[in-house]
Amino acid sequence: MAPKRVLVGYGIDVDAVSNHINTTVGGKPNLTNISRGVFGATRGVERLLALFSKKNIKCSWYVPGHTLETFPKDMAKIRDAGHEIGLHGYTHEFPSDLTHDQLEATLVKTIDILTEFCGTKPKGFTAPAWKNSPDQIALLEKHGILYDHSFMHDDFQPYYAPHADDVVVLTDYKNDPSTWMVPMQHSKISTSVVEIPANWTLDDWPPFQWDGGRPNAHGYVDPYSVERQWKDMFSWCYENYDTFVFPMSIHPQVSGRPHILMMHERLIDWINGHEGVEWCTFADMAEEFREGRLERVEVAS
Repeated sequence: MAPKRVLVGYGIDVDAVSNHINTTVGGKPNLTNISRGVFGATRGVERLLALFSKKNIKCSWYVPGHTLETFPKDMAKIRDAGHEIGLHGYTHEFPSDLTHDQLEATLVKTIDILTEFCGTKPKGFTAPAWKNSPDQIALLEKHGILYDHSFMHDDFQPYYAPHADDVVVLTDYKNDPSTWMVPMQHSKISTSVVEIPANWTLDDWPPFQWDGGRPNAHGYVDPYSVERQWKDMFSWCYENYDTFVFPMSIHPQVSGRPHILMMHERLIDWINGHEGVEWCTFADMAEEFREGRLERVEVAS
C-alpha cells in the first residue's frame, strides 16, 4: 500500500469591510455589516493567528487591497507571523462583473501594494465570491501569478487551469431549440497557472454568516454538523486517494467567533491523527503539484 501524502491548509479571506462595501448597491452603507467587518480584520484575525500559532500551522491569507490599506497594523501581524498573503481584489469586486481592462487594473494595483507590503510578489489569487471572469486565468498568467483558487473542475486534486475560452450556448426560449441544443466546447489551451480547487462545501461563510439580504446566508448552523461534514469529506479522500489536497476556506469575521474557533481546533487535532498529513500554504500545494509530487489529473477533456 502506497504511503499517504496529504496536504491540508486554510485559505483565509480577510474581506473585512470591503465585502460589505462591494455588496451595498445604492442607499447608505449597512453600518452593522461594516462593524462586523472591522471585527474580522481586528479581533477575528487576532484569534485565528493565535490558533494557528498554537497548532504550528502556516496558512494562506487572501487580503483585498482595501483591507490592507485600511488595517495595515493588523495585516502586518499576518505577514510577520510568516504566513502567505495572496490577492483578493481591492474592494472585493467581482471579476465576473468587470471588463478585461477593469480586472487587469485591479490586479496590477493589488499586486503592487501587496509586493510593497510583503517584500515579495504574491503567488496566488482567489476571486472574490468565486465569481470568475473569462479573462481571469490569462491575466494571472500574464502578470506572473502562479496559482488560482477560484474554479471547481475538481475538488481535492490540483490541476493546470485551462484558459476560460469554453464555448457555452445558453438556453434561450425565444429561439428555436436547434440554436441552443449544442454541447459545451472545452478549452484546448493549457496554462501554467495551477488551480488549487475552490469548494463551497468547505467554506465557513454559507453556514455560519447570517445576512438578511442574502437568501443563502444561514448563520445559525450547528458547528458540530459542519465539522462532521468536513470530516466525512476528508475521510472519503483518505480512503480513496494516496495523495490529495484539502483546502478549506474561512473568514476571520466568521471563524473568529469562539464556537467556530473551537470547531477548527477539534478538526485540526482530528486531522493530525492521520498519517501522511502536512499542513501548508496553498502556494506550497501548487509548488508540490508542479514538482510532480501530487497526482496529475486530467479534467474537462
